[in-house]
Amino acid sequence: LKQLIVLGVQQQAFPAGSEAEEIHTLWHAAHQKVLLDELWLHGVLSKQHPPLSFVAPQSVEETRAGEQATARPALERRVDWGDALDVPSFYGREEELAALEQWVVQERCRVVSVLGLGGIGKSALAVRAMQQLAAHFAVVLFRSLRNAPDCSALLDDCLSVLSPEPLGVVPQSLERRLSLLLLELRSRRVLLVLDNLEVLLEAGDVLGRLRPGFEAYGHLLRQVAQTAHQSCLLLTSREKPAGLRALEGSRTLVRSLPLSGLDAAACAQLLAEHEVSGSQEERARLGAVYEGNPLALGIVAETISDLFGGQIDPFLSGGTVVFGSITQLLDEQWGRLSPLEQTVLCWLATLREPVTLDDLLAVLMARLSHVQVLEAVDGLRRRSLIERGQRAGSFTLHSVVLEYVTSRLVTTASQEMQQGRLSLLIQQGLSQARAKEYVRQTQERLLLAPLLARLESVGHSRAEVEGQLRAGLDALRGRAQEAQGYGPANLVALLRLLRGELRGLDLSHLALRGVSLQGVELQDANLSGALLRECVFSETFDAIWGVTISRSGQYWAAASQRGEVRVWREEGQILHLVWQAHTDIVTSLAFSPDERTLATGSWDGALKLWDVESRAALWSGWQTKATICLAFAPGGSLLASGGYEATVRLWDVKLGTALEDVPHPGPVLSLAWSPDGRLLASGDFAGTIRLWEMRKTGPARCVQTLWGHSNWVRGLAFAPNGSRLASASWDGTVKLWEVGETGSRRCLQTLVGHTDKVHCVAWSPDGGTLASGSFDHTIWLWDGKAGSARAALLGHSAVVYGLAFTPDSRSLLSGSGDGTLRLWDVERGESLRVMQGYRASLLDLDWSPDGTRLASAGADTLVTLWDVAGRGGGTLPRVLRGHRWSVSGVEWSPDGSLLASSGWDNAIRLWDPTSGSCIQIIRDPDDADTLFYGVAWSPDGQLLACGTTQHGLQMWDVTARCRRWVGEAHATWIRRVAWSPNGTRVVGGGDDGHVYLWDASDGMQLLRLVGHHGAVTSVAWSPDGMRLASGGGQGQGEGGELIVWDAHSGQRVHALAGHPGVVSAVAWASSGELVVSGGSDGMLRWWELHSGECVRVREAHQGTVQALKVSPDGTRLASCGDDGAVALWDLERGEPLRTLRRDRPYERLDITGIRGLTQAQKATLRALGAIEGAAVDSP
Repeated sequence: LKQLIVLGVQQQAFPAGSEAEEIHTLWHAAHQKVLLDELWLHGVLSKQHPPLSFVAPQSVEETRAGEQATARPALERRVDWGDALDVPSFYGREEELAALEQWVVQERCRVVSVLGLGGIGKSALAVRAMQQLAAHFAVVLFRSLRNAPDCSALLDDCLSVLSPEPLGVVPQSLERRLSLLLLELRSRRVLLVLDNLEVLLEAGDVLGRLRPGFEAYGHLLRQVAQTAHQSCLLLTSREKPAGLRALEGSRTLVRSLPLSGLDAAACAQLLAEHEVSGSQEERARLGAVYEGNPLALGIVAETISDLFGGQIDPFLSGGTVVFGSITQLLDEQWGRLSPLEQTVLCWLATLREPVTLDDLLAVLMARLSHVQVLEAVDGLRRRSLIERGQRAGSFTLHSVVLEYVTSRLVTTASQEMQQGRLSLLIQQGLSQARAKEYVRQTQERLLLAPLLARLESVGHSRAEVEGQLRAGLDALRGRAQEAQGYGPANLVALLRLLRGELRGLDLSHLALRGVSLQGVELQDANLSGALLRECVFSETFDAIWGVTISRSGQYWAAASQRGEVRVWREEGQILHLVWQAHTDIVTSLAFSPDERTLATGSWDGALKLWDVESRAALWSGWQTKATICLAFAPGGSLLASGGYEATVRLWDVKLGTALEDVPHPGPVLSLAWSPDGRLLASGDFAGTIRLWEMRKTGPARCVQTLWGHSNWVRGLAFAPNGSRLASASWDGTVKLWEVGETGSRRCLQTLVGHTDKVHCVAWSPDGGTLASGSFDHTIWLWDGKAGSARAALLGHSAVVYGLAFTPDSRSLLSGSGDGTLRLWDVERGESLRVMQGYRASLLDLDWSPDGTRLASAGADTLVTLWDVAGRGGGTLPRVLRGHRWSVSGVEWSPDGSLLASSGWDNAIRLWDPTSGSCIQIIRDPDDADTLFYGVAWSPDGQLLACGTTQHGLQMWDVTARCRRWVGEAHATWIRRVAWSPNGTRVVGGGDDGHVYLWDASDGMQLLRLVGHHGAVTSVAWSPDGMRLASGGGQGQGEGGELIVWDAHSGQRVHALAGHPGVVSAVAWASSGELVVSGGSDGMLRWWELHSGECVRVREAHQGTVQALKVSPDGTRLASCGDDGAVALWDLERGEPLRTLRRDRPYERLDITGIRGLTQAQKATLRALGAIEGAAVDSP
């Protein structure tokens, strides 16, 4: 229709001077479910189009100048309808619309309130005013308050559209958010419409005071009303907010418009549309009886049609007129509804947003036909109880009806529970685990919490309410599972809200449908014999380093820090496969175009191809250094990979053989194929992008080098039409390059907005949206054509490493270092779903000097202190909180007075282990992005050595609080470091396969030991300081390497063979003749050096053994690993002594005989502590 309108304007088909009126008439006559975009229409009629937000630079210098001049991203003129409902019919209100135009446009009022009874037409008037006034504003924004959002959440939502500048890593104050909003309201004309403000006000309070918990809205209203700006806040409410009363007046910029009923002519128009007939006097009388309330008239009009043949007079004279409030009218209507119609209304009140018929059929308990439900929906629509949503075929409740049904639901459920009945709770789910995140939160706030409050308000204590809920579960357990309905799920949701956890709860033999058990403590609970449907649990993944979605959307995949890969099906709803794909971080992954295989690349140097259905490894390729990026060619026959090896390698996907190595000036960090497969783009450390032409004969040829970025190019993505290339760089920018035609390849735009390094970028399949993810924890959405900022998505608390759009371009999947996957609504900018991982990995540990305590460093940001003095359970571990990302190293000072921890949050922390307080934070003074890994104290406790990702080894003087020196190591990652026993030398293992020795006094490199074929992941000195042990992986899939060196000559003394995977940890026994190694296979191995034989093997951990340390007295060995456990061993005999572990979420949860879960889901529960015995028949 828009194309038709544009053509009509171009051909001058509309009468001159009345084009807008004619187009509005055409739009409404076509019964469009989407509101007419007034700004679009204004642009069409004026033949003006919004300018692009960024000027295309012609050179690097111009690009940088443009970046400096652009303080913040510009937004295009736009109308964001949010959740405004469709208003297909509008009656009268000419005077009210004229008053609003006068106040909003001519007098530029700051706050205007439309006030009136429920159903009187406030929302419809606000939407119509938006349509008519939009052309006078740069941005028009509609938000409904009917789900009572938190004020900060509302402000974040508005700011993500008005000014997608991130609010920062930590939550900002309300004042900060308000300041940003006011800045936007001053900078340009904004019309912000907030509908249904009465939801936030105290019920029955004539003064219009805000409910407890919503006081921040009062501050918002006062600030907008009293601060000078050029915008307008348009409110609708049943009562006038108390905070605006004193500010309102005919000479002020705060006004209110009391809305009365429709006049007689408008009432007649409404009744005629409902095919209700009668004389002019009868129509006027009926309108007067219901005081011109459009909702009430619409409801009674259907009653007149059904029972009185559409004639008004018999209705008026038949004594069926309901006088009084809208609630009384709805009570009367409720009694006329069929049970199915009542059920549909209850579900619409639970689902809280417009849904389709299929959505409704999916949740209904009874097996009903499509026709039956359609008839019920049509009956409710004719009664004006439901409205059309903006999405095609969707419908929802009128705000007044929503409030009425919600209240009725809570009241009825409470009354039934008081009487010991559960019929409503069996039929009706009050929350859904797989609902959109904001919907699920609303269900908890407006349904579950009020129901709990009612149960407590009748004189029950919390303990009595809990007992009542438990008794309900016991009663339901006596029913067949198919007859339990939503009852168990509702009771469990209420118990979770009441207690905050579900430890020890008996859920055996219950049918649980749609329960969210993610992030819930279920230790010692019982799910044996239970039937689960559509339930959500915590996952086992840690930091997410990559995400991908298959072409059809059937499969989703994510890669983790500890080398694990997970695949989901059914749009991420069902966990399909989980496996340990690599021995180190999986840095990249991609589905093949035919969706049959998945390619993964890792820091362990491997590139692997997997069967998606069976997870079988089809082939493995290797690079001598880390594999950082990979990409399938569009045809699927070629796979490109890149990494620290400084080549782009092309692989035959079918055979798994390397076809060509394309030399590259430096490490390759990103790759992307053009849609036609002609070009391959690569990004590198130097900030350059190269375009390689793939030729049928002969090697790939570099046809263009694109200069402009000043730091690593970490992400690349071609637009779907192949005309542009987007690049994400650690210089904090996203650039758009023209790459369609040879000779015209240049930088078109530089998109500035992120406040930290940009790590990834993705185009939506329709090309309309570009997404970028950053170290500033935000995701930015950019207009795919104009390059202007649309919104900033806030929610992650760590680096956003991966982005992938769903095939319909409506949703975006993101993965972060915070251990979560999030699914986002691209249009609304809201989080639809959060998949939460439990980060259990322990990356390092150390003994206290007296041997009574152990400290461990976790991927969950925590440092944990364990009491190991006795042989029993001991005291509960102590947790030190402060790091914001994975803690990779920990070590006690020699005198035990300090504890040092190092992390990926760019910080080394010094702790007082007695008080648990952090007394000092150390950061790289030259590079704020330095990530710290292993940490080690000098024997005298004066110096602290730490391995880094970018700058070799750093030496710090703790007393002087300064850095002594930096030991360079050819730009490799130094993971683990160790001091020689006499304190004169320091050793570090590099990812480049070398072992480095430095002079501890000045940082001079003394030796570089060459012999490993893969990254060196562990180093340790012999007790006498004469030898060194180092462990790592050989690469090429040939197992691990454990090498013993002469520490003075650098000569290799022993190469201990037979270690599968990677040697990830190593420790010396006090005798100096025994070395213990830990591997990526979770095993410990004892090696006798004089024979070179492995004399003992013990299973220690699930996943990689991350660290080994010998106790100060030399009798015990401590190990930790990916499973989150600390294991103590008798060093000499190799016997296990004790295992320490903080309870995982599902520790000792009994899942014997559980049904409804895939094998992958059961494995996840077991990995998080669940136990499973032999299944027995249910009673």
